[in-house]
Amino acid sequence: MTRGDVPSDVAAIRKALVEFLNSTDSQGRTVGNAKYGIYAFYDYDGEPIYVGETTERLRTRIRRHLTNHRTDAVAMNVLDPFEVAEIEVWPLFDLEAKGAPKDKDEINEILASAEFTVYQKVLKASSFKAVLNEKDIPATTKMKLPPSKRGSIIPKEIFTHRKHADIRIARRASTIAALARVISERAVSPGLRRTLVTQARRLEKLANTRFEEAGGEQAVEEEAPGEEE
Repeated sequence: MTRGDVPSDVAAIRKALVEFLNSTDSQGRTVGNAKYGIYAFYDYDGEPIYVGETTERLRTRIRRHLTNHRTDAVAMNVLDPFEVAEIEVWPLFDLEAKGAPKDKDEINEILASAEFTVYQKVLKASSFKAVLNEKDIPATTKMKLPPSKRGSIIPKEIFTHRKHADIRIARRASTIAALARVISERAVSPGLRRTLVTQARRLEKLANTRFEEAGGEQAVEEEAPGEEE
């Protein structure tokens, strides 16, 4: 392996990410090239974990999250890129069309409405009714969203291994420890503490599921103290 090379699984995931961002909508437009848009990340169980918006192209923003750690969400250990198995994007191509608003405040208002609409949508789909966003997404008027594009960025030959509960439990516990350390060392927002709670709930659910799969309930019943044979 030469300097600059990456492990084969990382290279395969990055390739799949590029393929997703290069996919097209019903009008033949490349979704990753949309200057304005909303995106959502999902974990290996299809659970929504993060929502964001961008004014610098969906491709640029999403790659920044997932490939080079140059976002607050990753740097603060709010989001572990390893957890992202699927991406859904809502490209706002209308904001680039002829006759689209030019005023930045008007554009930002539309983006805020779209992000809030997506946020409410994914909260309904979440078994925790929560995502990992540190910052609150301000409540505003909902809007009709453009068609979305959703796809996996984990190749099939890697998916089974990365989806294994024990691997995800270890990653999630490590993320929680790192996030807790950040909180202990800084003056942080209540939102970051809420994210810690959400991560802990996600870890508990996954650990419980794994325990039950391993026959945990039966083992507890058989070894309960004070039972008479």
